[in-house]
Parts: sequence; structure tokens; C-alpha cells
Amino acid sequence: MTENDILDALRTVEEPDLKKDIITLNMVNDIKIDNNSVSFTIVLTTPACPLKDKIKNDCVKAIRLINEKAEVIVNFSSNTSSLRKDKKDLLKGVKNIIAVVSGKGGVGKSTVASNLALAIAESGAKVGLMDADIYGPSVHIMFGVRGERPQMRDVDGKGMIVPINRYGIKLMSIGLLVDEKQAVVWRGPMVSSAIRQFVSDVDWGDLDYLIIDMPPGTGDIHLTIVQTVPVTGVIVVTTPQLVALADAKKGIAMFGQGGVKVPVIGLVENMSYFTPAELPGNKYYIFGKEGGKKLADEFDIPFLGEIPLVQSIREGGDAGIPVMISDDMISKNAFMEFSDNAIRGIAMRNAELPVTEVTEILEEVK
Repeated sequence: MTENDILDALRTVEEPDLKKDIITLNMVNDIKIDNNSVSFTIVLTTPACPLKDKIKNDCVKAIRLINEKAEVIVNFSSNTSSLRKDKKDLLKGVKNIIAVVSGKGGVGKSTVASNLALAIAESGAKVGLMDADIYGPSVHIMFGVRGERPQMRDVDGKGMIVPINRYGIKLMSIGLLVDEKQAVVWRGPMVSSAIRQFVSDVDWGDLDYLIIDMPPGTGDIHLTIVQTVPVTGVIVVTTPQLVALADAKKGIAMFGQGGVKVPVIGLVENMSYFTPAELPGNKYYIFGKEGGKKLADEFDIPFLGEIPLVQSIREGGDAGIPVMISDDMISKNAFMEFSDNAIRGIAMRNAELPVTEVTEILEEVK
């Protein structure tokens, strides 16, 4: 076998999402050949790639078509893809910025954002979670860090806030900075200023993904975020009820209108069905069935998955131990499937759509 033989064989291996061969995509490095033994490294677009096993198996099959006795060693490395082309004055070490949004409150958006961050991190990526819900912060509760206060450190002569690290996730929430017994009674400009500080005065370091848990609705904070940093894309959370779906439409529409133009990575349906612990194989569609999937089809956006209504998800959030840290395999599997689909959607967005930019809001967007 020669290196050209190996390259020709691997040209038949397709990256499942991008639909191009791994040689064309420059994913193969460090080819080494020793008689019947060959090794090489596949450079993935993210350490959280859910398709690495398929890619590995396809590579082994391709090599053995030219030498059935070949010993094939496939190594993996990663270089998380990013289309940030801004000056990177803010969040300069963050490759992808993902906003998790909902049209209304009460759909479990913070629960989804928290467990998404954990699911992505479980696959090996560096992940941060910013709680941008100034009036109703909850991330600090869900991660069990109530009462903790972030430290300060000097970075290039500037005092920076150090995020709390919990379960391998870097966290920041207004709930870590104010007395939670006091209401945050701020006008819009003060809220926008706080959000900008979360971006400019927090030392997030190097991250593959920064997940931003947005407040419900479509308002000042959403516009502030997209005007301040280049958002890679948004994930929309809904529940199956008609009223939630109607509000989710507004959330989807916001990011496609006027000068906003932030790609929607996809939609996830929370509280899709109820599964009792004693009957793990049963699904009861209490709030309706496949409403989220139909909405995704209507707007021609990817449907990322269904999250069940399980008691342990609620209990974990209240106890400060997210369900991704628990032994509830029903919920964990649902979040891992959702996470895999989200990661694939982000990679495809970065491969197929224009570069990420800070949004210039047009006058008609109020």
C-alpha cells in the first residue's frame, strides 16, 4: 500500500452530514504505513461529533477493499469549526455562540439549555453556559451553586469576573451576583448593560460552545445579544400545546426578519410525553403529539428531538443536580440524541451558510 492508495480509498468515505468525502474536506492527517499496517488521524469538526464511529468503520472498510489483511488504526483529533470573522474583541476564545430561545415562559427552556450544555461537554467539548434571563435567572439553582459568588482575576490589566465551574461547565448568572430575595427592577438600558458586561467582563477563556439561556419572548435582551456578539445560531424550545407552538412561531420569525438574520439550528420539543418510572417503555402524550415536529416542518427547520416529561428532570433541577448527571437513562438518552442533532446542525450551518457576523438591527425592528 502507498499513501496514494490510502488517499484514493478514503475518497470513497463520505462525511455523513456534509455529503462530501473526507479527503476533499481535509479531514485526514498523518498517514503512516508499515507493511500491512496503516494509521491516520481524522480531524473532526467538534470533539462532540456523534458520527465518529460510523466514519471510523467506513474508513476501515475502504482500506480493506484494497488490502483485506490490512490492520487499520484510525485516530481522532478535533478542531471545532467556527465561522467567526469579526474582530473578536469580545469572547475571543469562543468558537460558537448558541442562543436557546422560547416564545413564552414555562416551556422548560432553562432545563433544556442546562442539560444541552452538559450533554455536549460529556462528548469532550469545552462548554460555557450564560444565563441571560436577568429578571428570572435559574441556572445557578439548577447547577446547585446558590449563594456562591464568582471571583475576580486580572487579565491584561483589566479586572475580569471568573465564571463558576460546575460539572465541567463554566457558568455565569445574575443570580450569582445579587441577593435572590430581591427583585431585579431594572429598565431596559440597565438590563442591556448587564448583558454586555456578561460578554465583555467575564473571563470565559477558550470554549468550543457558549450556550446562552435567553429570557422568554422577543425583546431587548435578544436584540442586545445579536448586536453585541456574532451568534452562530439559535435553538428554539417549545412544548406540544397549541399556545406554546403559536408563541414559538414568533421566536422563529424574530430571527429571520429584518436585519436580525440569525440562523435557526433547529427546534426541540420539551415535555413531549410522560413516561412513568415504573413503566419506562410507555409514552403518554398528555399535551398533544408531534406539534413541534409539524411546526419545524412548517418553517423548514430541523427537528432536533423530543424531551420527555419525567419527574427526575424536575427533581434534578430543583436539587441542583441536572438530569444529565443522574442515572436516569431515559432522560439522558433523550438529551444526548438532542445534543447530537444540535451539534450536527451547528457543523452543517458552519459548512453551508455565510460567516457569522454581529447583527446590524434595522430601524423597523423594534
